Amino acid sequence: MSLADLTFDQWRSFELPTARRVAEEAAGLVDGRVTRVETTEHLGAALHRVRIERNGQEFALIPAGPVSLGFHLDSWQPTPQQTADYAESLEQGFGHGADLRAHLAQVLSPRRSVVLATVLMAVEDEDLTESPADMPAVLAARGLRMPSADEWEHACGAGADTLFRWGNDCPLDRIPYGDRTGPQNQLNAFGLRIAYDTYRTELTGDVTAVHGGDGGESVCGGYGHMLAWLPLATANRNPSMAEFVYGPDGEDLCEEFSTRPVLAL
Repeated sequence: MSLADLTFDQWRSFELPTARRVAEEAAGLVDGRVTRVETTEHLGAALHRVRIERNGQEFALIPAGPVSLGFHLDSWQPTPQQTADYAESLEQGFGHGADLRAHLAQVLSPRRSVVLATVLMAVEDEDLTESPADMPAVLAARGLRMPSADEWEHACGAGADTLFRWGNDCPLDRIPYGDRTGPQNQLNAFGLRIAYDTYRTELTGDVTAVHGGDGGESVCGGYGHMLAWLPLATANRNPSMAEFVYGPDGEDLCEEFSTRPVLAL
């Protein structure tokens, strides 16, 4: 079986020695070396994390296959605190709907099933050095590519169906920017530093979406606590920010954006 066909469910069934063998095989395919194989707990079961170094850059193994993405609004209920915080934002003129559920329907991708290849994805996002249109060629010269929006979302959530990669709640007594104790500071289940800073804006191959942040727009605009955390939501595709990034004004600010390179297996 090709490693690209490895599924998330298969990966979760492996014992640690098998995971180590798979990690070594993956490293060999990309002329890299395994730097870490460890086991953590995720969604009530063990999950192995793999890091592979290639040309001074660290990548994590992202097992995929058939996966569910997006956020299921019909099965979610906001907490009273989240509802109240959004209501305060509305009073200040912010938000895209009469209630938090309506707002989320505008910015989150819908629940859906997709099939993805298993890949290696950079542990850290990297700043763009060229315009978004030119970055695919820049990365290709290094044997890399930009992720798809679906790949980014799966890598962030790692199978979790919650609003954020860590759960449905977020601290509402502070905003994420400058917060050193919040859940966004922890590596995610695959060992990625992802959805960690609302001032980041990660780009993928999908020009209708940006991920992992909004360039600080929600913080600088004083949108309120809940709206300040939402750019870190796994399924948040922030269409209005994407329209700005890929518009004429965004071309002059390419150094403010980032992407998370992918190595195919």
